[in-house]
Amino acid sequence: MKINKLINIKNACLLAGAMVAMNGCKIDITPPDRYTEGTIFANPANMEQYIFGMYSEFKTFAFGEFPIGYSGNTDGLTDLLKYTSMVSGNGTINVLATDASRVNAASPHLNYWGTGYTRIRRLNEFIHGLYNYAKVDEATRNRYEAEARFIRGYVYFWLVKLHGSVILLDNLDQYSVYRRERSSEEDCYKFIANDFAFAAANLPKEWTSAGTGRATKGAAFGMLARTWLYAASIAEYDRKQFNDDPLTGIPAANAQTYYTNAAQASDSVIQLANEGYYRLENNYADAFTNKNTKEALFKLDFVSPNVTHNYDLGFAPKGDYPDATLVYGVPTAELVDEYEMADGSDFSWGDNVKAANPYANREPRFYASILYNGAAWKGRTINTTPGSVEGWIQYGSTTEPKTTVTGYYARKMLTQTATNFPQVKSTQSWSEMRYAEVLLINAEAKTKINKLEEARTSLLAVRDRVDLPVTNAVTPEQMMIAIEHERIVELAFEGHRYWDLRRWRKAHIVLNDVKFHGHKVTPNGATFKYEVVDADDTNREFTPSLYYMPIITSELQANLGLSQIKPW
Repeated sequence: MKINKLINIKNACLLAGAMVAMNGCKIDITPPDRYTEGTIFANPANMEQYIFGMYSEFKTFAFGEFPIGYSGNTDGLTDLLKYTSMVSGNGTINVLATDASRVNAASPHLNYWGTGYTRIRRLNEFIHGLYNYAKVDEATRNRYEAEARFIRGYVYFWLVKLHGSVILLDNLDQYSVYRRERSSEEDCYKFIANDFAFAAANLPKEWTSAGTGRATKGAAFGMLARTWLYAASIAEYDRKQFNDDPLTGIPAANAQTYYTNAAQASDSVIQLANEGYYRLENNYADAFTNKNTKEALFKLDFVSPNVTHNYDLGFAPKGDYPDATLVYGVPTAELVDEYEMADGSDFSWGDNVKAANPYANREPRFYASILYNGAAWKGRTINTTPGSVEGWIQYGSTTEPKTTVTGYYARKMLTQTATNFPQVKSTQSWSEMRYAEVLLINAEAKTKINKLEEARTSLLAVRDRVDLPVTNAVTPEQMMIAIEHERIVELAFEGHRYWDLRRWRKAHIVLNDVKFHGHKVTPNGATFKYEVVDADDTNREFTPSLYYMPIITSELQANLGLSQIKPW
């Protein structure tokens, strides 16, 4: 692969060098509408435009989505969210959740390889230009490089979550090598960690208002903590049980070191919070609707009419706009039952008092996340009884129901004021990382290195925000049960659950040979009857081979030095 030589200002992209042969003579003249690398990097405005464009990669996974021919929240592959459609596209999530054979090298579905490496190439070109052409002081160059490596680390993090072992590229000279093999999973995580560590060392704690949306020191430390937590989890839980690829897996002996790294990185964010840069919102719902929230370490802002999204169109209850809403995914009964009572006790359908009025006296995150039968919403009362406008129907009874198949709708990240979203779309911000997640990372990492009281302190901070008591866990095993529960309810619909189950190597247990459920609500005199119903028409299927997704065949054909992930 050649180093790109020319730049088109309109697209802020480096394009291939131009060399024209005419009558046997080489003409080396730059076309008037193109600029050399030296010219582009000599102009600060162009450099700003270039790096701004790179941040668009975060939109790929906003709102928990994964691009699989269309966008779908990966929580739909888990016990938290049930997708309603049975047709290809809107219903692809259901296909993948119930038929592991649909994933293969020719069509892996969860495929980011080509898109990810295209972005990595652009970022490496930017870093190359910084060092070879830019006329900036060292501090400015380091800051630009830090931004580029923050984004590159994020792209690689997604590739490694999928495949474990991928090709590492950090300079343009490497592109001249035609045959390139994958690096080990451990080296991949170290590479990502190095990118985030460099970013943390060279990014500012905060930007002026003109720099809103750019990566900060806290965001980099947060991503670093997330990276080390994943590496540590793979080291502890994988133990080469699920494939024999020589490049996947991380030695179990290194788990403690990587948990310690995760704890230290998350401690750095907590220190920044103590300095006033971050805090949990007093009201949980505000973390998703307040554009000025200090809970977000890194977020994407949307502004009408040019920068918008379709979250409301996809997830708002049918009664919001009966002829337009799509109702992609709806909460499962399994998720609803996870939410505790307001006093911190467990909800149970076996308790006659609680079961008689199951949506009363639940903890605040329940009301901020779930729309249920009887919930107040946009001046009306949600009615999920069969036959109503937004009522329950049995999954599978129609291919594209556009209503709930579990008796619930997702409320989290929706706003009461969005009434004409089919026309003007939506503008809620997306937080790629929240301070609450950092506290949960800290709690998990501290648990694993046997600092249980420090872990309890971080876990309590998350629970105290919603007036729940501290966990009574006294062993690491009990603490991990509490942390898993907290990650389910705190991070619901944010796209973490599928990847948590994968890194804990629990997906083949939790997501295999099981159906998930809903609650059918029907009138029963002056009250209601609640019936557990299947939200799946066939059992879920997650085989151990899915812990490492195959590399798409076309990439193997393009790089003859690249081997497929075993056993694919």
